[in-house]
Formats: sequence, structure tokens, C-alpha cells
Amino acid sequence: MKQIQTIGTGANFGAVNFGKLSDMNDYVLNLGPEIRISGKVFGGEAVGATGGEFSFQVFAPGHETGFLHTHKIHEELYFFLNGRGEFQVDGDIFPVEEGSVVRVAPDGLRSVRNNGTEPLVMLCVQYRGNTFGSEDATDGNILNEPVKW
Repeated sequence: MKQIQTIGTGANFGAVNFGKLSDMNDYVLNLGPEIRISGKVFGGEAVGATGGEFSFQVFAPGHETGFLHTHKIHEELYFFLNGRGEFQVDGDIFPVEEGSVVRVAPDGLRSVRNNGTEPLVMLCVQYRGNTFGSEDATDGNILNEPVKW
């Protein structure tokens, strides 16, 4: 089973490498003795994330999540990085491909499948829904000091 490589840590950051997207199939998520999901890896804990979670997942041609799911409080953003497939939310089915982004509210019944001919690779980011306000859009501070490499 593939392992996440730590490439840097500090008081204000965590940095890891998951490897090539084409090798995501080498990860296996163990959810219990009978539930193993090939091609899925969570990364929030590895980087020390405190406000959300993220995962990479790859679906081989003809594969799908195999179940619908919702969340209690987490909204999700799905970023499609390679391939083609279909996404389903509340019974609405639509195509996704490299460059597609899907947002699903906590109550949305969701699932994804690869009906293409190459691996479908996605990045899923989940976070507490209904918490981002207009003041958050201006949260960044540009500092007046040079960047030194």
C-alpha cells in the first residue's frame, strides 16, 4: 500500500507528497475489516489541516462509488483532475471531466462514476457548510517585504 511522504513541517505549515495522480490506485482506504476502498486517500491529518478535510480518489473505467451518501454538516467541493464520468446529486445526473468542479450541500445525495475510457481522478475538499461570509473574502494580508528564495 502506498504511503504519503512528508516533505516539510513547521509551526505554520505541513507539506506532503501523494505521488503522481496516475498512481493513486496504489492507495487503499481501510474503513473496517470488510470495507476497503482502492484508489482513495485522505490528507487533512497528514498536513495538519484544522478547518477541513480533503481526499484524492481515482476510479478506473467502469467503476463508481457504489453508494449514495450525505453529510451532517460538511459541504463538499469535487475537483475533477483527469478523465470523464458522471456525477449524481439528488437524482440529477450530469457529465464531469477534467476541469469540472461540483459543490454539494450537506443534505445532497451524491455519487460519482467513471463511464469513460481512462481513469477519473478527483480531489474532494470537505468543510463545515454555511460558515464563509463576505468578510472572509478579504481575509488575506499582502505583506510589504520581499520574497527571498
